[in-house]
Amino acid sequence: MPSNKWTRAELTLAFNLYCKIPFGTIHIRNPQIIELAKVLKRTPSAVSWKLANFARLDPSLQSRNIAGASHGSKLDVEIWDEFNHDWEKLGFESEKLLAEKIGKQIEEATEIEVFDLPKTGKEREAIVKVRVNQNFFRKAVLAAYDFKCCITGLGISELLNASHIVPWSKDEINRVNPRNGLCLNAIHDRAFDRGLLTVTPEFKVRISKSIQRDGTTNATQDFLLRYDDADVKLPTRFLPDITFLKYHNENIFKQ
Repeated sequence: MPSNKWTRAELTLAFNLYCKIPFGTIHIRNPQIIELAKVLKRTPSAVSWKLANFARLDPSLQSRNIAGASHGSKLDVEIWDEFNHDWEKLGFESEKLLAEKIGKQIEEATEIEVFDLPKTGKEREAIVKVRVNQNFFRKAVLAAYDFKCCITGLGISELLNASHIVPWSKDEINRVNPRNGLCLNAIHDRAFDRGLLTVTPEFKVRISKSIQRDGTTNATQDFLLRYDDADVKLPTRFLPDITFLKYHNENIFKQ
C-alpha cells in the first residue's frame, strides 16, 4: 500500500479523472472513482476526497461559493497550475500515465481510432498524440456541462460536440484547454464553427443577421432563431474564458 502522501504521478491521474467526470458525481460510489482507487491501491474515499481537493482550486466553483474539500497539499496546487499552463502536454501525459498503469497501449486505453494510422514511426506518434488530446478535450468539456448542450439542454452524448471557441488551428497553446470549449449539439456546433451563431462574453446566444434575414422557415425558427439572446447554461467548472469568447465574436461571428 502507498503511504498517505500522494505522489506527483498519483495526483496527475487524480486530476485527469477530475477533468473527465461531472462535478456532481465526485463520490465514493462512482465506478470511475472506484476503478482509479484500485489502480492507485487507495480507497474510493481517498480518491474522492482528493478530487474534492482540486475542486477548492477551481475558480468556476469559487464564483458559485462552492468551496470543495479543505486541507489540500501544496503539490495539489502545483498540479493544478501545471495543467492550466500547458493543457496539451499534461492532458497527453496524464492519459499516457493512466494507460501504463492499467497495462494498455494508449490507443486502446483512450479508444481513439487507429485504422487509418501508419503502423509505426513518428507520424503515427504525432497523430496519436493529437487524437488523444482531442479525446481528452471532448471528455473534459462535456463533463463540465454535465453532458448537456449549453444552448438547448440536449443530453444525448452521441449528438454532442466539444466545440472550440478559438479554433484548433488558430491557438496552439489552448487547443486542449477546457475553458476554450463549449458543449454544443451537432447543429449548433456547425453553426458556431461557421460563424452563424456565437456566445457573447455575457454568455448570451447571438444569431447572425444573415440567418435572421433568411429565417422564414419553421425549421430555421425552431433550430436557431428561437435561441437568439437566450442565456447559455454555464458549466459547473472550466467557465469559458472571456478573451476566447471575444475572439469568436470579433473574428468568426458573422454580424
